[in-house]
Order: sequence, then C-alpha cells, then structure tokens
Amino acid sequence: MKKTFLFFLTLLSFHFCHAQYSIWGEVSTSYGEKLADATIFIVDSEEHATVSDFDGYYTLDKVPAGTHVLKVRYLGYESLTREVTLTEDTTLDFVMQGSIFDLDDIEISANRLDQEDPFSYLEMDKERIDFKNLAQDVPFLLEHTPSMVVTSDAGAGVGYTGMRIRGSDATRINVTINGVPLNDSESHGVFWVDLPDLGSSTDNIQIQRGVGPSSNGAGAFGGTVGLNTNHIHQNPFIKIEGSYGSFNTSKASATFTTGLMNNQYLLEGRYSLINSDGYIDRATSDLSSWFFSGLKITPSSSLRLNVFGGKEVTFQAWNGVPEVKLNGTEEELLEHYWNNSNGQYNTREDSINLFDSGRSFNAYLYPNEIDDYTQTHVQLIYNKQLTESFKYNITGHYTKGEGFFEQFRFDDDLNGILDTSQNLVVQRWLDNDFFGVILNGESELSSALTLQGGLNYNIYLGDHFGDIVNDFSDGLFVPFEYYRSDAVKTDLNGFLRADVSLTDKLQLFGDAQVRNIGYSSSGIDSDSTVFDIDTSYTFFNPKLGLTYLIDQNTSIYGSFAVANREPVRSDFLDARGVDVPDSEHLQDFELGFRKRGHQWAVDANVYFMNYLDQLVLTGAVNDVGGLVRTNVESSHRMGIELSGEFQLSDQWKWSPNVTLARSNIASFTQTVVDFETFTEINTDFEDTEISFSPNVIAGSILSYKPIYGLELNLLSKFVSRQYIDNTNSLDRSLPSYMVHDVMAKYTIESDLIQKVEFKLLVNNILNAQFSSNAYTYSYIFGQLVTENYLYPQAGTNLLLNVAVTF
Repeated sequence: MKKTFLFFLTLLSFHFCHAQYSIWGEVSTSYGEKLADATIFIVDSEEHATVSDFDGYYTLDKVPAGTHVLKVRYLGYESLTREVTLTEDTTLDFVMQGSIFDLDDIEISANRLDQEDPFSYLEMDKERIDFKNLAQDVPFLLEHTPSMVVTSDAGAGVGYTGMRIRGSDATRINVTINGVPLNDSESHGVFWVDLPDLGSSTDNIQIQRGVGPSSNGAGAFGGTVGLNTNHIHQNPFIKIEGSYGSFNTSKASATFTTGLMNNQYLLEGRYSLINSDGYIDRATSDLSSWFFSGLKITPSSSLRLNVFGGKEVTFQAWNGVPEVKLNGTEEELLEHYWNNSNGQYNTREDSINLFDSGRSFNAYLYPNEIDDYTQTHVQLIYNKQLTESFKYNITGHYTKGEGFFEQFRFDDDLNGILDTSQNLVVQRWLDNDFFGVILNGESELSSALTLQGGLNYNIYLGDHFGDIVNDFSDGLFVPFEYYRSDAVKTDLNGFLRADVSLTDKLQLFGDAQVRNIGYSSSGIDSDSTVFDIDTSYTFFNPKLGLTYLIDQNTSIYGSFAVANREPVRSDFLDARGVDVPDSEHLQDFELGFRKRGHQWAVDANVYFMNYLDQLVLTGAVNDVGGLVRTNVESSHRMGIELSGEFQLSDQWKWSPNVTLARSNIASFTQTVVDFETFTEINTDFEDTEISFSPNVIAGSILSYKPIYGLELNLLSKFVSRQYIDNTNSLDRSLPSYMVHDVMAKYTIESDLIQKVEFKLLVNNILNAQFSSNAYTYSYIFGQLVTENYLYPQAGTNLLLNVAVTF
C-alpha cells in the first residue's frame, strides 16, 4: 500500500513539474489603443518571450505551471510587471499608463489644472467629447457640465451658438486651443461657427470655473475653456462618419491617422461638412472645416505642426423673435407692429411675414442676408526636456480671418453719405491677422518646489470696412466703399508660478501675472463717425491657494485670485459723446472639497466673485444711437457647485450636478431716451440681480447598459428664471425651463472593421417650449415702450449618426 501511494505521488509530482499552459491577452494604452510590437517576456527566462501583433494581442505557449513574473516593455512607456500563478490557461491584459516618451512630463500646461490645484474644474476626455458630437457646436457638447447654459441663434445647436458659465457670457470666458487664444482680440467673443466640428479633432477639454491660473488672452471673468488637440495615436485608423436629422441637419466627416511611424512620426487629418436649415425660418448653415497635424518625436522632444480652419456661410438669425410674437395677444402684436412699422417692417412682405409666420419667425427676407467668413489657424509647437529637472516649450501661432456679412437696407442714406435715401445692399467686412509667440518653462528645483514661468506676446491687426455692392437706383459705381478703419492690439504678459509642498499633505500654490495691453484704432465707423483710439492698460493678476490632502483620495482647497479686463472695441465706439468706461476688476474666492471612491466621486465648491467697476448696459445711447455700457461700482456673484459621478451597478451610472447661486448689483442707473424731446430719463436701482444669472442650474446624465454594446442615456437640464436686464422686472425675464434629451448608442466590433457605432439623439423629447437667450431695450415715444426679443429653441428634434472605424 505504501509503495502504491508513493507511486501515485511520484506521478502527480511529475505531472505538475511538466504541465504547460498558455498565457494570452492584449497590450493597450490608457486611451484604449492597441500597442503593436510590445515585448512580453517571463523574467529570468530566455525561452518564453514574444511581441504583440498589429491588434495588440500576444500569446506565450508552453509555459510551465507555477508562479512566474511577466514583464512588458514598449518604447516610451514605463515597463509593467505582473506576477501570475499558472494552474490553467490564463488571460492577462496589460494597460500602459502615460503618454509616449512621457510627453505629459515634456509638455507644459501653463493654463491647466490638476487634482492638487486649489481651483474648481472639470476634465472631459475624448469619450465624453464624442458622446454628443453628432453635428452640434462645441457649446452643446459642454451643456451638461456644472454652471453651464448654452444657446443657439438658429435654435438647433448648429450655426451661431454661445455659452455662459456662472452667468458670464462668452466675452468673459477665456478660450484657448493648445494654449493659443481663440477669443477675438477686439470683441473678446468666441465664434464657434468659424470652426465647425472642432470636437472631432479635440482630445480633451478642461473647463475651469472662476479665474483659474494664469491665462493667455482675454481675462477669465467667468471661466476658462481649454481645448487640447495634441494626442499621439499609436495605431493607424480611418473613421468615416455621417449624421442626418431634423431641419435637414447633416454631417459628413472623414478622419485618418497614420499612427506612430518608426516610433518618430505621425500624420493625422480630418475634413467635415455640416449643413442645416435651422429651426428658425431661413436660418441655414453651410459649414466646412479641416484639421491637419504632423508630429516628429524623440525621447526628449517633440515638434508638431497644426493647421486647421473652417468656412461658414450662415443666413442671419441674429435679431431674435419679438416676445409678443411668441407669448403676446393679437392686440399686443399689432401694437408692436405699429411701433416698428417704419424701421423693421417697411414693406407688405415684411408685414405678411410677421403676422403669418409661427414661433420660428425670422425678420430677414432678403435672400442673401448672410454671414460669410473663413478662419485658418497655424500652430508650431516645440517641447523639450532639457534635463531631468527642466523643460520648456515654444509655440508660434498665426490666425487669419476674412469675411463679411451682407445686409439689405431699406431706403437708407448711410447717415448722410449718400445724397438721397435708397434701397441698398451692403457688405461689412472684417479682415484680420493674429499672431504671436508663447514661451513656457518649468523647473523642478526639489521634491518640494516646482517653478513655472512664461512670456507671451501676441499682435492683432484688424481692418474693418464696408462696401455698397448693389444700388437699386443705379446711381453709384459699385462696389463703393463707404467706411474703413484699422486696429492694432498688442498683448504682452508674463507669469511666475510656484507649487510648494509645505508638508506631505499641504500644498501651496502661488501665481503672479503681469499683463500689458495696447490698443489703437482710427478711421470711419459704419455709422460714418470719425474716431481715434489710442490707449493702453497694465494689469497685475495674483493668485494664491492651499490644498490639504486628507488622504490620497480626499482633499480640500481654498484660493484667492485677481483678474482684470480691458473694455472691448464697442465700448470705445459706443462711448462717443459720453465717457469711455474704465477697465473691470474681479476678486475671486473659492473653497472646495474633492473625494474619490472606488466607484464614485464627488466635488463641492463654494465661490464668491466680487466685481469692481463691472460693465453693464444702462439703456442709454450715444450721440449716434449706439447702446452704452457703464461701470457699476460694486457687484458680486456667489454660489455653491455640487457634482458627482456614481457607478450604481455594472449597468447603471449617474452623473448629476447642481449650482445654487445669487448675484447682486449694489446700485446702478438705467437711462431711457424720450425720442419726442430727445432727453434722457434716469432711474436708480439698488440691490438687483445681474442679468442672465439664474439662481439654479442643474444637469444630469443617467446611463444604462442593458447588454454588451448597447447604451441608453437620459440627459436632463434645468435653468431657473433669468432676468434679461438689471432691473429685476418680471416682464423682462426668461421663464425657467427643463429639457430632457435621450440618446441611444450601439457599438459593433469585428476583426474586419474595428468598430461600427450607431447613435440616435432625440433632443427635447418632451417638446418643451423655451427660449435660452434674449435682449431688451426701452424708449419713450409718448409712452414707455419696452421691446423684448427672444431666441426660441427647437422642440422635439433628432439626429442619427453612424461612424465606421477601419
């Protein structure tokens, strides 16, 4: 019996000593890209080694049973080591973290934040950007982020779109692409229509609320949106995408990348076409855009050339819809008509259009009342890791913009330029050049101290001119130039930032920026008035903050930041006959809490934004009828922002956010003009809310994955009442609204085609009737007349998208 037991024990030992199994799996990046030619081997073994194939798959055969250490190497990434005990065939995947050649360490993100910085922000990765990227502009991709309100002139998210953060409009939101300013130098606005489908070439977006760190370009008075297009795709692919939906909205795009060739070179590109009839009558959009990038990379440097741009032709829907057309009685609409019968409604066709059209009314009837503009961007970006502790980057950039909007003018003499009034067609042109150099450096002086510094210099050259292109009386030789002015703006700024680890848990952030702006412009404006502007500003913008790490997943922070902002071009032009407004100043206090769990995350932030000399509309007009803004001595915004992400189960995920806010103007004077006596009537107001500053903004994305490849999403947005001027008058306000969208996504993967993705987006599924933007003006002509103009958004509408990746 003993001999039999020893015999079977010997056989069993022989089996385990000689049993062999296979290990297989895939090697990919944290972006989900498969890595070809990665080396996988068993440490201290010369027999068991392999490389991954084109799809990132590997197999190690005939590996003896027992415990082994596997190692994966790929040029530019830190090696990964895993221990595995083999008792059967085993699957083992490897995900390589970071970027090729550790470019996260080479590239300097002077305007970006991370977990240890004492400011509030949200990071959107490529997956979340693509989530709603069917045809709509970038603001609608950001709609469900905290404190965000978006709007569309044409009503459906294509064409002219805009956004507000914490109640601050686009002119107060600093926007950059790869650190290069996108805001227009003179108006400070951002015209997303000039770069349609930009989201398809964007790798990640960081939305900072409040002042944030040092910024290049327009001062951040509400927030900062930083778009990053620079990403290194490991593998080649071609993506063909098409969308179609309501209002004949369509999108067709093709994207390619070569992947990293010879571990040194990368080429990628995209071309897109987007068209839409718009929800508003005749608010058509004919858009195209392109993106090209070439990269050369070494283990310690990278050189990238980005060339991208867009061409837009949109029928104008800028004037909005009279509120009485949407919500008034027949008597009120008739009164509006008679009040404007010699201005907006001059012909029989104008009258028929007003009374016979519906909620999507557009006052423009001239068939070529269009905006036609082309914008091209060139960026050359060099990053260098000079030593282990010092790195720098240099960005040279150039933006060319050129285009016009065309207008039909009824019985007009162009403020006396013509001898007689007549019907005219004019084109108002803008031809501008924006270029500069951005230099940033970072030095890690010790494990406890890191310094960053930068110097940026930008120049803007703008020509404004107008041509009469059609004289219906044939009395002019056309084209006839009737005004011209030029503008030069320089922006020189430098900053120094320190990140100091005071203890293992306490981090100090300090940032000081000095910015000098010079602005000059002269010539004749479109209203035929001669002007001459020559001014400059110097601002000091300090920031200071502390972050305390309670543990590796929990932190609290507090910060104080100062921002300053110069008046825009229209402030100078509209101030003729009155004083030019002063610059604006902001003191921003932030206090926040961050917590990350295994399957959840929460963020809470309290802010107090104290404005000095904030610019607001008064209702007054200048000596040629332009609306005038004035400084109010004291105003503020305060609120709390809450956001979270909860993986409720393997199938359910919920991402809610809510902002509870208040705003206040201590006192200001509104002016109304009596056009019978040409006198101004002033009314004083105290303790009123700032216009377009809702008390509640809430968003929610609820996701459900019932089966593999299928995802269902309910997207909700609530915005409370917004006043459209600073008087707190209910008859000059937008009612609150709540909108629900539904999106279904189904993905098919195969060996022949990488991925086929179907998306169906149903916007405003409950058909809410709401307006997200408006403007108002008042005057006295015998009695007080107030005109509100609203921008109604589309009811239930849908978009279907199909994307095929090879």
